[in-house]
Amino acid sequence: MDVHSDDKLLVHVTNSLDAPSTIHHHGMFFNSTSWMDGAQQGQYVDGLRAPFVIHPSKEVHSYDEEFTVILGDWYHDEHATLLDKFISVANPGGAEPVPDSALIYFAQNATYLGPVAGSSPAPVTSAVGFNENATLPFQPGKTYRLRIINTSAFAAFFFWIDGHDMRIIEVDGTDVEESPIDFIGLTVAQRYSVLVTARNDTSANWAIHANMDTDMFDTVPEALNPIDVTSSVTYSPSASLTDLGFVDEYHDVNDLSLVPVIKVPQPPATRTIELEVTFDTMDDGTNHAMFNQITYNPPIVPAVFSALTLGSNATVAEAYGPTTFVIEHLEVLDIVIKNGDAGKHPFHLHGHKYQIVGRSEDYTSDDPALNPPIVEGQANPIRRDTVQIPSMHSATLRIVADNPGVWLLHCTCPMSVHVTSRYSQFSYSGHIEWHLEAGLAIQLIEAPLLAQQRNSPPQIMRDHCATLGKPVSGNAVGKASTTDLTGLPVGPFPQVLGWRPKGIGAMFGCVLTAVLGMASVTWYAIGGQLSDEEAEDEVREKIAAKEARRKKLWPFGKKA
Repeated sequence: MDVHSDDKLLVHVTNSLDAPSTIHHHGMFFNSTSWMDGAQQGQYVDGLRAPFVIHPSKEVHSYDEEFTVILGDWYHDEHATLLDKFISVANPGGAEPVPDSALIYFAQNATYLGPVAGSSPAPVTSAVGFNENATLPFQPGKTYRLRIINTSAFAAFFFWIDGHDMRIIEVDGTDVEESPIDFIGLTVAQRYSVLVTARNDTSANWAIHANMDTDMFDTVPEALNPIDVTSSVTYSPSASLTDLGFVDEYHDVNDLSLVPVIKVPQPPATRTIELEVTFDTMDDGTNHAMFNQITYNPPIVPAVFSALTLGSNATVAEAYGPTTFVIEHLEVLDIVIKNGDAGKHPFHLHGHKYQIVGRSEDYTSDDPALNPPIVEGQANPIRRDTVQIPSMHSATLRIVADNPGVWLLHCTCPMSVHVTSRYSQFSYSGHIEWHLEAGLAIQLIEAPLLAQQRNSPPQIMRDHCATLGKPVSGNAVGKASTTDLTGLPVGPFPQVLGWRPKGIGAMFGCVLTAVLGMASVTWYAIGGQLSDEEAEDEVREKIAAKEARRKKLWPFGKKA
């Protein structure tokens, strides 16, 4: 879909699936109406996703034409089947489902571009050009805006165009000053816009590369085909394709170096929440993700309904269950995410953009070069809604709590649509699905008393919950209490390691037996043995006893 920022859009959704579903507009804020944010049950992985472009009334940057570039991964099995295998005692290490292929395709003016002229794709995909059957038609000398979006469930991508320079002009909906870049690294749910100026000759067409970041995968299956997808820029149908091959080394975008066009100074923080990411095999044998050693479970009552029906008790975090934080209106919050896992992780916050005010290359280090302190008073830090954090790195996200409601922060996993800000937005359906399903999430309850005053969900939402058998009032389990959460889904929990009572008892028995054995050996070695005469007497006594037993057993052997 393509719309303008001054349009009023009414979307009617008919669910023809055989399961409940919702639509999430990734990157939109839904001010004080967080029940419209949505989050469905994995259909994103199965293909329920699409770009949604919102054009501002006035563009910040100049260009002649634009295209939307959609990157994604694709699985040949349905989400439900993959999830059963992922969260299973047969997968205690937590290896995520690896996609079967990568995808790249293009759109313009709310229409997907068709396949390259003269190609013969399979009938099921004949209306859209994918991968090598996809192309962008360039005209010499024109400047194009490419809105690049990663709609994957798991895979990050590196994107570049042979023979062409790129300049970043937008990040997750934040317009930024032009910044030259050789290639773009996009994790799941991230969006970038780049300007590309076409060459002045038509003698060659050029390869467009979208390479999956296989560092994200535990293993790279032989059947994964292709890892690296190639489409093209076409200047002339008769020209040959120039493909310069791979780059020498990948790198991520240094988002801290990007400068927003609209200046927003860094406000001072009033509160800090630290979240450490870990994955582990739990007490039920499955592998789960955790923030601060707690894995997320959705409450029985959707938290947005709890916040609106608990009255004054809506400010009590315990009423919503674990991994919940209540924040006050206009509070300035620092969320410090520390990635203690071995892999990279992207994190998305609903309902907000945050300023990235600091990064650490090793959050456990005392070396300020690796773990620098936060610099206060920054003039204009980058603002975005999805950040990637490598292993053992951390990022500090500064958020102004100006949007009352209930908002999820999670490892980016499938939801539904993608936007940017009121300036140059685009939207899609998705996020890393598998880590959200594994419990890597928290919920922020923002200014619940103010939210109660502002709006109320439409009756149809309550009707849907009634159809699904879900309560729509009370605490996380539907009770008018801040403490009674009986029946709330919790766990699994980390295994309790170390010495337990049974282990201690067993070890004590083993040690005692060893000590007695050593004492016996020591007693014998220091002279506790029998003398020769005592040994001879002992042998004679044993022979006499043996003879007595023989006579007792065989009395018929006696003489009359």
